[in-house]
Amino acid sequence: MPLLRLAVTMVAAMVLVLPVTAQEEALGIPGPIIFEETAFELAWTSHPNEAYYKQEYLPSGEALESYSQMFMIDVLVAGATPESAAADMIAGLEQRKASDPVVNFDMIANEATGELILDFLLSDSSTGTVIVEWNAYRYVPYGDGLMLFAISRRGYDDEASAFIADLGNWRTSSIESLAVMELPKVVLD
Repeated sequence: MPLLRLAVTMVAAMVLVLPVTAQEEALGIPGPIIFEETAFELAWTSHPNEAYYKQEYLPSGEALESYSQMFMIDVLVAGATPESAAADMIAGLEQRKASDPVVNFDMIANEATGELILDFLLSDSSTGTVIVEWNAYRYVPYGDGLMLFAISRRGYDDEASAFIADLGNWRTSSIESLAVMELPKVVLD
């Protein structure tokens, strides 16, 4: 799972982990999600309260605990806007700068659609494994809430430096791909 989850009014302790089955898929998007020619299959889903849904997708052969790339879809049916969710995430990243020298972020706004894309880099070594993670979050207005479509990529241990060095080769194209991606239709239960 990403190092920083969507920063809205969710409390991390409320997340209920469920094994994935077809009936637990709650957004009408079982997968695969195709992003930059990679097929991402549904790997994990959660619906911890009436207002919040989360689904995570991985390429074949990857595991949630050690993924190299993940696609995420979150739906918050009320209580946040793209602006408020992005602001909360940025506040968390700003706080993290005190203990994480890798933290960096940028935001792009599409005023015509009300969408925002926040891309950010962070790291963690608290478990003994060095993890460098890059994310791009596309926040989309959805009624009184928002939808999040996101790509997350990681480099581990000895690969972390190479991951950072290579980031410039694909970061911009991944952000552009996310920005123009035709979004799957969300159908709530």
